[in-house]
Amino acid sequence: MEHDLSLETLLQHLGEETPFPYGSVTPPIVQTTLFTAPSLRVRNEQGGLNDAGYVYTRESNPTVRLAEQKLAALEQTEDALCFASGMAAIASAILTFTRTGDHVVCVESAYPPTRTLLESWLTRYGVQATFVAGKCPDEFERALQPNTRMIYLESPASMVFHLQDLSAVSALARERGILTLCDNSWATPIYQNPHALGVDLVLHSASKYLGGHSDLLAGVVAGRTEHIEQVRQTRSLLGGVLEPFGAWLLLRGLRTLPVRMTRAHHSGLQVAEWLEQQPQVARVNHPGLPSHPQHALARKQMRGYGSLFSFETHPIRAEQAYAFADCLRLFRFGCSWGGYESLLLGWAQADTEPAPWLFRIYIGLENPDDLIRDLQGALPALTP
Repeated sequence: MEHDLSLETLLQHLGEETPFPYGSVTPPIVQTTLFTAPSLRVRNEQGGLNDAGYVYTRESNPTVRLAEQKLAALEQTEDALCFASGMAAIASAILTFTRTGDHVVCVESAYPPTRTLLESWLTRYGVQATFVAGKCPDEFERALQPNTRMIYLESPASMVFHLQDLSAVSALARERGILTLCDNSWATPIYQNPHALGVDLVLHSASKYLGGHSDLLAGVVAGRTEHIEQVRQTRSLLGGVLEPFGAWLLLRGLRTLPVRMTRAHHSGLQVAEWLEQQPQVARVNHPGLPSHPQHALARKQMRGYGSLFSFETHPIRAEQAYAFADCLRLFRFGCSWGGYESLLLGWAQADTEPAPWLFRIYIGLENPDDLIRDLQGALPALTP
């Protein structure tokens, strides 16, 4: 199918030119581990593949493959792979392209398990990492070493919402033969395409916006065929493939992704703009706000915004923070995000009291006016 169609149309039709069995409008779940060949001769002479090109779901599966085709089109890459979790995708990509003696430069605000993989786990195998704030391309250049093989990006990062200049950092890396990876979970391919800006491999926790219903654990790696084929070998060896029912849930989530992201963009900005005006709030970290120090970069490399952001308070006591959270009726308290439900987490920014607190807030699919009223009733607890 031609890829000059809009994203919304691609999601509904790409890979579905042949009608599904029985005229079904949803794809079948090919819930099988094994694919057999019509004869021993065919199996032996085709390298184990049957006529449809399948042999074992750890290698490939029609339901999983359909999700991968749609994701590759969304990210404007040649191919994509689905994994059993976001960390399975991240770890497989990093492991594929690092060797003993290599050096990695990573943004310091990356997803914490990614940091743990780089600064604790991989050091056992002789891979070293340097962490930089990454708000300026020069920071990456200063961190490079002769053995640097990879630059790992996450833009925006999911706690402080710093951005990296993806085009500039990619150009810097490409001149030196360094591979670039970017976690694009926050913006999704609806609002940002790192590969089109020069990034080699794009990563997603599909448990977030791509799935969209808080019932799926999945990850994605997208990029050029030459890179994806290498990651595919790692996925097959380590076994981190997404199972067929998870792929079917992911396909369901992708159907409504553009609609949900439009709602996320508007609802998130509405709540962020309101919070910015409240006396209890010292700062709102949302790249869509003109007050964000990298707002111009956000407008340059993104077409819209997700609804996960954070806000900082003036110095308060821990009991005030917990009283604020206890007053909320519409927010739940959990570590993931990207589903239909609004969420809140918070931490003190110093060991002494009173101390500023950072609250990470996710705006779900509820009416933002209701969420604002809920916050309005709770914010007085944060008054210094």
